[in-house]
Amino acid sequence: MASTVTTDEIYERYLRKAITEINRLSHEIAQAADGAPTALPTGHPLANIFLLKYGPQAQELQEGVAFHGRAGSALIKSLQRLHVDPMEVYGTNCVKFAGCDLTLAAEWLRRELRIVEPKLVVVMGEDALEFLNGIGFQLATAVDSKAAGLQRFTPTIEALAVPDIDSSLDEAPAKTAFWNAFKSIGPWWAELPPY
Repeated sequence: MASTVTTDEIYERYLRKAITEINRLSHEIAQAADGAPTALPTGHPLANIFLLKYGPQAQELQEGVAFHGRAGSALIKSLQRLHVDPMEVYGTNCVKFAGCDLTLAAEWLRRELRIVEPKLVVVMGEDALEFLNGIGFQLATAVDSKAAGLQRFTPTIEALAVPDIDSSLDEAPAKTAFWNAFKSIGPWWAELPPY
């Protein structure tokens, strides 16, 4: 008699696979850094929202985690204000450490996108946008920084281009510009099916 596999069991299998692949990737990044401080990806490995910025700040390198510090705190507050579950978010940098080989960084980012399979990629800043558009991700359409709101990135992933979070934290006009672009996530999140 064949046993039935439940939806929860299937999800758990995908989750275990994603955790294993992210851990393998993190190990490869650490090896490539050869002792240099790295900012490894953070968040849920099957997240709906994929946050991407170009490079790590000093606090991220010190802690070894992407989005650690001021940017991470600001994003958590923003997500909470939009009623978006922070546990449904994955965050990474295009470049994981100083002196990182950009060809290798592009391969890592392609792998992260394939592992996580997000529904939305939030690209923070022109340099991150240029990097994402240049990685040659399968079936991807270039994301336009001048387009307002959500755009189609692949047949299954939407994209949102916003200003760089790290450069938006110190001046009121920059904070406002970031928030005005970022808040598009709220209605998008509210429209997601609850399953």
